[in-house]
Amino acid sequence: MTSLIAKPGDEQAKAQSLKALRKLTFDPAFGQRYGQQLSALEHAIQKSTTTASVINQQTFEKALQPKKPKRDYRKGQRYTVIRLLTGADLINHNDEVVYHVAEGQIHSLNLQTGDIVEALPLPADTGLEAEVLRVVGHHDLNSNQYDQIDEFRFGVVRKNGSHYTVMRNIKGEKLRIRGKDVLVSIDGSLFQGGPVNLEDGSIVDLVWYRGDVRLKSDPAAAVQVRWIYQVDQPAPKRQLKRHRQHKQTNLLPTLDLDLHYQRVGIAIGGNQNEAILDSIVEKYHGVPIAIDAFQGKKKVIENQVKDLDIVILVTALAAHDATWNISEFATKYHVKFAVASSKGYQSFERALYRADQGLPAYEGTQQIEYHTR
Repeated sequence: MTSLIAKPGDEQAKAQSLKALRKLTFDPAFGQRYGQQLSALEHAIQKSTTTASVINQQTFEKALQPKKPKRDYRKGQRYTVIRLLTGADLINHNDEVVYHVAEGQIHSLNLQTGDIVEALPLPADTGLEAEVLRVVGHHDLNSNQYDQIDEFRFGVVRKNGSHYTVMRNIKGEKLRIRGKDVLVSIDGSLFQGGPVNLEDGSIVDLVWYRGDVRLKSDPAAAVQVRWIYQVDQPAPKRQLKRHRQHKQTNLLPTLDLDLHYQRVGIAIGGNQNEAILDSIVEKYHGVPIAIDAFQGKKKVIENQVKDLDIVILVTALAAHDATWNISEFATKYHVKFAVASSKGYQSFERALYRADQGLPAYEGTQQIEYHTR
């Protein structure tokens, strides 16, 4: 927090302070003893704003920096992308590898094998070979021209003792390789973007070569982390429709609630209203996982519930028999549980608050105080 005190409102310093604070929160002894103080401190960090003196200092430092010569982006050459587990090769029309670009340079572009891009070489002192300027086209390549890659996006990291594993993604879908469910161990120190500290609830993209011979005997050895999302931000899994829906949640009062990336099961049927309910969970720093509450098989529901931290049942969107099954398994596996009795978003948000705070599962006619920020 020293950096934040020196530079109030600095986004990088805020992110570092929040990350350190949440590590303390994850410590059971410390988190339970100082939970209220840590929550108040987190709110203070989030509200930190830049002062005039900091802005003046930044302006002065920027003025002293030497200006970089402008580059002519019209001179970019065209190359074809060959996707690798991390990063990509850019090949010319003679199928020669001209440049290799790191994952961090191309992730936001979502480049795929066969994309045609324009790129420029970068100076040697940057440590990078080329800069991808834009995608200008795509053509299908023969499968024998490249190694085919399979991907598992937005996997949820779970801490098992001193190890970190991935078995499901944020939608609750299992990691499957060659038709089999797989639990893989991952190591943040092997991430290409540089060593990172994984946490319970981190979100990652996993990849592997489809033809890797290790997939048969030891599939976990063939899997590699392609991308680790910042845990301070929800994974970008929704499209434009989601952004429009997210605005609706901002109309609700903001409760004094921080889920600290707990896995929250949302028990609804047929993915009804899934996007808006997901956004409410993410608003309070939780990891939403959908549960199909119209599934009649008890074993299926049990497998979905047992790995969660919280489960919220929306009774208006769930089958009657599933209601009892979910409640039963939440009790069996000590999963925090609450019920939203209507389709309203505020009803769901309050149920989330009650579950996390250990309040009654059903709101009913009793008076429950919901603290707001």
